[in-house]
Amino acid sequence: MTLIRYNPNKFQPTTFNGFIDRFFNEEMVSGKSERTFSPQVDIAETENSFEIYLALPGFKKEDIHIDINADQLTVSGERKIKDEKQEKNFKSVETHYGTFSRSFYLPDNIDADKIDASYTDGILEVLVPKDEKKENKRLVNIK
Repeated sequence: MTLIRYNPNKFQPTTFNGFIDRFFNEEMVSGKSERTFSPQVDIAETENSFEIYLALPGFKKEDIHIDINADQLTVSGERKIKDEKQEKNFKSVETHYGTFSRSFYLPDNIDADKIDASYTDGILEVLVPKDEKKENKRLVNIK
């Protein structure tokens, strides 16, 4: 068996999905490839709310932004590579650096004024409470 040295700068996706993901997650900015990524997300629905969990290890709270525009909630941010990386001879870098943006369409039965977020141990938790007055179910009469 031959060992192959890992090179994070060499483009070798292992699957077709990896190829497509990497192709669409890198944007060209002034001739340079700007690194972007898509954080992993878990979404749960309870009786009273929707809960969105984003895995953002290594981020500072100040570098994460949450915007609500009409029926869409967008979480974005940036994690920059530290200058110390240039001084070290890394053999492997698997953590995500660069910018990200994830958008979620909100249903009609939420209370946008009471959306709350907290960031603990690398997990951003966004709680979207349901509005008890609004009903999301509708009956359709058949003619």
